[in-house]
Amino acid sequence: MTRQSVSLVIPAYNEERHLSACLDAIAAQTQVPLEVIVVDNNSTDRTAQVARAYPFVKVISERRQGRVFARNAGFNAAKGNIIGRIDADIVLPPNWIEYIQAFYTNDRHYKQAWTGGGVFYNVRFPRLVGLGYSLLAFRFNWVLLGHCSLWGSNMALLRSQWQTVAGAVHLRNDIHEDLDLTMHLHSAGYGIVYDSRLKVRAQLRRIHANRHELWGYLLWWPRTLRVHGKKVWIICWFFGVLLLYVMALSLAAADWVARRILGRKPLPTN
Repeated sequence: MTRQSVSLVIPAYNEERHLSACLDAIAAQTQVPLEVIVVDNNSTDRTAQVARAYPFVKVISERRQGRVFARNAGFNAAKGNIIGRIDADIVLPPNWIEYIQAFYTNDRHYKQAWTGGGVFYNVRFPRLVGLGYSLLAFRFNWVLLGHCSLWGSNMALLRSQWQTVAGAVHLRNDIHEDLDLTMHLHSAGYGIVYDSRLKVRAQLRRIHANRHELWGYLLWWPRTLRVHGKKVWIICWFFGVLLLYVMALSLAAADWVARRILGRKPLPTN
């Protein structure tokens, strides 16, 4: 393959606080994407206005509430041969577009979807937390499924791959849409490549703000497996979910100690 065009899709709901940093990092890329699509999913803040302030951004609206609907709208609108997908709180390294284009220059990757890791900037010990998260989200999922899984905050696939599975993905707001997409792609014969070398700066949501949503959100993981008929959902519940829950509470406690006892600066809370 020759160098291919990239459509970068960003689902967004009430992301005015984070979106500027995300789009600034896209503007600083060493290679220019074909298009950047921000999908405004019924935001009640200035998300759409912030996005429209960047001339290279195309804003589309999705009235059906939920990340899966916003993602699908962005993927279906994409014109590039490659669809990149990140979240609105992500800060890309400057070579992200160039790296993804280089990956798909190799013919051997035509049957593969790509995903990378992250360093979390709203928690203490971000690199250590990133390592722990990758062990659970990527390595543990590999043990459960026999293949890697996509992380919606840092992923890419060919538009032709998306078109193959677009009609099959589940339209539910109580499962992980990126894990659901992973399993549909794998069933269609595509591999998933996890590349730890290209990391984005990201937030761990529900660690500080909206912590009451944490347990229910974590249960999306085994539920997604169960929807796909994977009996390992029970193992996921007992090990993956409980470990992530303890990890999240420990991070919140570590931040409290750092701020209240050690006098450290507060970190971003959402």
